[in-house]
Amino acid sequence: MDLDSFMALREDRWRRLQELSRRSRPTGAEADELARLYQLTASDLAQVRSSAPDPALVSRLSVLLARARAAIAGSRAPAHREIARFFALSMPASLYRLRWWTLAMMGAFLVIGTATAVHYITHPELMSDLGTFDERQQYAQEAFATYYSDNPSTSFFARVWTNNSWVAAMCVLGGITGIIPIYVQLQNAVSVGVAASVMHEFGQLGMMFQLILPHGLLELTGVWIAGAAGLRLAWTALVPGPRPRLRALAEEGRSMFGAVLGVVVVLLCSGIIEGYVTGSPILPWWLKILIGAIAVSGYWTMVFTLGRRAALAGETGDVSQELREDIAPVAA
Repeated sequence: MDLDSFMALREDRWRRLQELSRRSRPTGAEADELARLYQLTASDLAQVRSSAPDPALVSRLSVLLARARAAIAGSRAPAHREIARFFALSMPASLYRLRWWTLAMMGAFLVIGTATAVHYITHPELMSDLGTFDERQQYAQEAFATYYSDNPSTSFFARVWTNNSWVAAMCVLGGITGIIPIYVQLQNAVSVGVAASVMHEFGQLGMMFQLILPHGLLELTGVWIAGAAGLRLAWTALVPGPRPRLRALAEEGRSMFGAVLGVVVVLLCSGIIEGYVTGSPILPWWLKILIGAIAVSGYWTMVFTLGRRAALAGETGDVSQELREDIAPVAA
């Protein structure tokens, strides 16, 4: 094979392919020509590789074909753009779709927690079920407060985040059962109610709120979101609507991915506050609670601004259209 003659005969074709590949908006005729030249150049590359594998020419044609392929099929969006789209559209939309479920979980949690605390406070004879007098006193006057200051901030933050993430994961992964999310939320609500009753018994209820509110506002929100996501999956399995059940579960499951990552971010922020703010001996209590209030306000502001806007634009938190499975039409 005479490589020089081969290149001379096809040089115009390759230059034309290069020119068409650089055009951002080719006409219909140019797009057809681009596809035809791409196929011919691919054949040229195969011929060079098999008959006269010149490294320089092989590299040149490979680069030329890669650019032409990108022009024909469209180049993939940069990773940073995909990440920005997720945090600006997919995740807020997914959390926005769970807003009423999350608020319902919050309402149920507060009712159960308050009812538990009131039950024990108004029935002092039942306090012995929670431990001996000395055990309750030591918990209220020492253990509850030292829990937030006994360990270094970094290790305490890591432990708290891991524990909360595990609780959230149980809610989401067990969501299809409809039982596990309810059980987890019930256990948390009762635990908070019991702790409040013991702290009230020894006049430490104010201290409890000082220690819980800075991080707890956001931390509990994360747990409620996880419970809401799990229960929504269970509800979808029971009431899929006009969609086939498996398709409905697939779509909701993918949409919940955005909510799950949202929970991770929320719990990460609450863990940072709990590790570095709640137990800080320097910051005053009013500033700690203000930081917690700002954090949870920021979350709900994001949900009702970015999330609402994304949902109105048609975002559900699902993967992009080109990555979804093909759907056959079904009768409603």
